[in-house]
Amino acid sequence: MKGRSLKLREAHKSSGAASFCSILWDLCAQHLLTSSSNDLSICIHDPLLPSNSPQILRHHRDGVTALALSPNSTCLASGSIDHSVKLYKFPGGEFQTNVTRFTLPIRVISFNRSGSILAAAGDDEGIKLINTIDGSIARVLKGHKGSVTGLAFDPNGEYLASVDSIGTVIHWELHSGTALHILKGIAPDTGSDLSVLNVLSWSPDGETLAVPGLKNDVVMYDRDTAEKLFSLRGDHVQPICFLSWSPNGKYMATAGLDRQILIWDVDQRQDIDRQKFDDRICCMAWKPNGNALAVIDVMGKYGVWESAVPSSMKSPTEDVPSLQSKNSNGLLLFDEDEQEPSASGSLSDLGEDSHGESEPPSRKRLRKQSTYDEDIDDDLLSSLPKVESRKKASHSHKESLNNGNEGLKSTTSARLKMQEAFQPGATPVQPGKRRFLCYNMLGSITTIEHDGYSHIEIDFHDTGSGPRVPAMTDYFGFTMASLNEHGSVFANPCKGQKNMSTLMYRPFSTWANNSEWSMRFEQEEVKVVALGSAWVAAVTSLNFLRIFTDGGLQRYVISLDGPVVTASGFKDELAVVTHASHCLPSNDQMLEFRVFNISNGTQPLKGHLPLTPGSCLTWFGFSEEGQLSSYDSKGVLRVFTNQFGGSWLPLFSASKEKSEENYWVAGLNMNKLFCIVCKSPDLFPPVMPKPVLTLLDLSFPLATSDLGAETLENEFILKNTHLLQIQQRIEEMAAAGLDTTSLDDEAFNVETALDRCILRLIASCCNGDKIVRATELVKLLSLEKSVKGAIKLVTALKLPNLAERFNSILEERLLNETSRPATLPLTSSNHDFLTSIQSSKPSQPVIPLPSPQPSSPLFAKKGKLQEGAKVGNEKVEQRRTAIVENIGKVKSLAEVKSIEDMTNQGEASIGEIKNGAVNQRPSNPFAKSSSNQEKSSLFDAIKKMKKVDETGKR
Repeated sequence: MKGRSLKLREAHKSSGAASFCSILWDLCAQHLLTSSSNDLSICIHDPLLPSNSPQILRHHRDGVTALALSPNSTCLASGSIDHSVKLYKFPGGEFQTNVTRFTLPIRVISFNRSGSILAAAGDDEGIKLINTIDGSIARVLKGHKGSVTGLAFDPNGEYLASVDSIGTVIHWELHSGTALHILKGIAPDTGSDLSVLNVLSWSPDGETLAVPGLKNDVVMYDRDTAEKLFSLRGDHVQPICFLSWSPNGKYMATAGLDRQILIWDVDQRQDIDRQKFDDRICCMAWKPNGNALAVIDVMGKYGVWESAVPSSMKSPTEDVPSLQSKNSNGLLLFDEDEQEPSASGSLSDLGEDSHGESEPPSRKRLRKQSTYDEDIDDDLLSSLPKVESRKKASHSHKESLNNGNEGLKSTTSARLKMQEAFQPGATPVQPGKRRFLCYNMLGSITTIEHDGYSHIEIDFHDTGSGPRVPAMTDYFGFTMASLNEHGSVFANPCKGQKNMSTLMYRPFSTWANNSEWSMRFEQEEVKVVALGSAWVAAVTSLNFLRIFTDGGLQRYVISLDGPVVTASGFKDELAVVTHASHCLPSNDQMLEFRVFNISNGTQPLKGHLPLTPGSCLTWFGFSEEGQLSSYDSKGVLRVFTNQFGGSWLPLFSASKEKSEENYWVAGLNMNKLFCIVCKSPDLFPPVMPKPVLTLLDLSFPLATSDLGAETLENEFILKNTHLLQIQQRIEEMAAAGLDTTSLDDEAFNVETALDRCILRLIASCCNGDKIVRATELVKLLSLEKSVKGAIKLVTALKLPNLAERFNSILEERLLNETSRPATLPLTSSNHDFLTSIQSSKPSQPVIPLPSPQPSSPLFAKKGKLQEGAKVGNEKVEQRRTAIVENIGKVKSLAEVKSIEDMTNQGEASIGEIKNGAVNQRPSNPFAKSSSNQEKSSLFDAIKKMKKVDETGKR
């Protein structure tokens, strides 16, 4: 083979010292990018006109040690000795943001194939995985002892390979963030020489990992098993310091410390060409669409080796392997977002039928192509695909690889895996650290392993009211628990064939000795446990729901429709979530919930459980008032309501908080969400120090209103929802013959607060010239005094037409109210009253009055007068009458005052309104029609009715 001379051109001044330099092509080979650790500039060259001055990017404060382009070449990333990673638009070079900082210099950065993750590492401990869409740190991978100098994402999106300065290579599984294989001392130890760095690279088809070896060679390792396949050994007389695959994977270029580059035919294990240089080549890049190799040496000089592969051989750009992916060009960063995957998506064998059960990852994995590339969001690496497969390669297959023949590749189609079962309020296992088995609004159960056993402690948030529970030594290895005010239940999965799954219940107080009990399960294991009043529930791997009494009596065994996801108990109710089917092609989980009433043996609720697209369920339970609630990995809280035949209302969205924090839910009540705030990328809290509960306001994820009153609109919907829940409880208690006095008071207080909110919304509508919306709102007012307050409000704001319409609405309401006594049970006073009306106009035909219309169409007060005899309605009506006489006199006028001060509209002062001096419509809504004999008689009839009612009450 001929040795040829390639002339290099200076890109970065070296100052006489060797430095590590980087070079890379863009996607279309229209630009060449270079950098140097001795220069804080990034140069963008035109390869067609190398004599032209390059475009210079200067944003770092020290030398640039690493460059990376997103797969579609729309985003440029750079790392530096100044500890920062920066992003730019490409090819324009506009600076975008600092995505992360380290405490020590950065040595390497790399994009995954979709461009959604940027991995960065260096002299610091740990590899940071950065979500390029929002800049959040998804995970930090720790395991290297030396400075990390090489990173490579598997083209199929399942693994990350890394190498450090002491020659250790680690295979990371992206789904779990665990190190699958640690290969120590297989690459050269580069020592303190920072002008050359250990590197590694995946073949374009993702089946082979190439690593510089200890014998001046390149060693090829299997993708899944990390077994050594073969090596490329030739005329390098010193260690290889850089390597690069051709686009089709048929050739490889290697640069050594002996200052030469060799081109290899990988299938033949033979070097086919070489080039010698004056200085060491520290970086190379194959031209993506041609037979050329760009190189740069340690002195900052670069050049392009044209026809690196002899023309008589197959071109390095022919038969480029195509990988199945959502977007073959990668993510268009800064321009469009790509759909995010489910937080539970994973891959499994086609023949697997695990129904969501977890299996330990096999280290013998099947070679295959991923069906999609991964996008990363806030819960990033819980959402990457887990490969549950086995390598089906025979010994003869390995021999054929070593003989240079192309090995047979076994591929299989894969489907997404369903979300595994989880216990609400539990945190994952962390070796050597204490974890939560249960955390709820009452207290927590924690465990830590010690000398082969576990130490369990139960703590109550309110130490004054909760019982003192002694610590327990756990010999079973419990992994899940549930806690309420009566006791605690524990369970563990199977551990091998002889270790059966165990369920144990411990009451806190009992009148009898030996009240603790346990159950053992053969050939099935407990997946989820729950507690209620006088019952214990366990759902097993056979899809059995087992109900026990608190004394240990096996009461019910029920078959569920699908594999369990989670369960929660509240008093007599048990809610269970199961899989309704396999995941959709969009990676969405299909979940179903069922609510059982244990004491009655009924199932009052059943339906599909909604989730945010691409998310999984992370918490499930009941509010303090007993409302069924769920929280998903996208940060959306939903509460079940009987509205619209049974629906889930989104009462909270973490995205609306505009925070980079994660919320770990503990519980909720009618107004607040109780959670523990975890700083990203943490998804759950540590046990120590003791976490602090944070209270967040519930709010609907409303659209941005043209009124600019989202806070008021949220308050309006929340109070309506609150009122509906109270009315539902009133109906349930009235049906059971219980006294509803306290709930009636609460409902009336919510109604008055709702009226105040509506009045403020009406004022906002008037200021925003939304007259139709204001008219809709006034119809939703519950109290007559509130309607009169609205009339005074719009009159003070100089809106006479709106005041006229409000008066008409009030007149219609009063007319409708006259039909209500006719539906009451006939008492002596009512009978005399109706008789007097009929006798006053004997000659006029009786005209049926319109049926009463509720003042609030969605949340009207229920007609309790018709069923009042059961629950003491006379007292309730007297109390309401007293409150109505006072409502609106001050509060409604105070609203007018606040609006007048805010808008400076209206010549009349609030004092004039109070004194009746404002020139407005008469307070009597029928004053304008006093000449109408029919309305006058009707108004007299209303006065008589009120007088009769007052006489009866006295």
